[in-house]
Amino acid sequence: MGSSSAAPWKQLLIGSIQANSHLKHYSYFQLATISPNSRPSNRTVVFRGFQDESDRILINTDTRSRKIDDLKHCPFAEICWYFTESWEQFRISGPVDVIDGMNPDPVKLQQREKSWFACSLRSRMQYMAPTPRVSVYEQPSQTQTPSLDPSIGPVGAFCLLVLDPDQVDYLNLKTNERLIFTSGLGVDGEKLWTSQNVNP
Repeated sequence: MGSSSAAPWKQLLIGSIQANSHLKHYSYFQLATISPNSRPSNRTVVFRGFQDESDRILINTDTRSRKIDDLKHCPFAEICWYFTESWEQFRISGPVDVIDGMNPDPVKLQQREKSWFACSLRSRMQYMAPTPRVSVYEQPSQTQTPSLDPSIGPVGAFCLLVLDPDQVDYLNLKTNERLIFTSGLGVDGEKLWTSQNVNP
């Protein structure tokens, strides 16, 4: 068993992303949450990078989506990311910080704005769409396409999720190798990672 203050799995993940980057689906993974009725809820989301130089994973979402209700009920989630070219799976779990426009922290609001402007205009337009999961018959149809000024900051429906990993389960089906990475706190309060080779 080894230990490190830097996230040892992050370089593995970056290598997998680079090795699979020629595939259209390389940046998509599944995000599982627990709903208020205690049932699992899963969906596919897009990897939006890491927060600054950290190991925290960024995901954009709509404040009106079901995953927001789930995370308010239980703030923990798990990512399942499978790379088809290299036969590698990453299961990454940890608490999720939900950053919407009402967040009181100006630094977090700045990160939300940064993520907004990193999106394509087409992606930003999705947050102008009618409320998700509402019947199309219950909501009046839009007579004109909503317009969006590219220079304006995030709309109210835009939300940034920041997953702070505390455990990573890595499986390589080509080499039949499995590693479990677990985080804890060092004596100075810094996040410390330990890794263990386990049977696949």
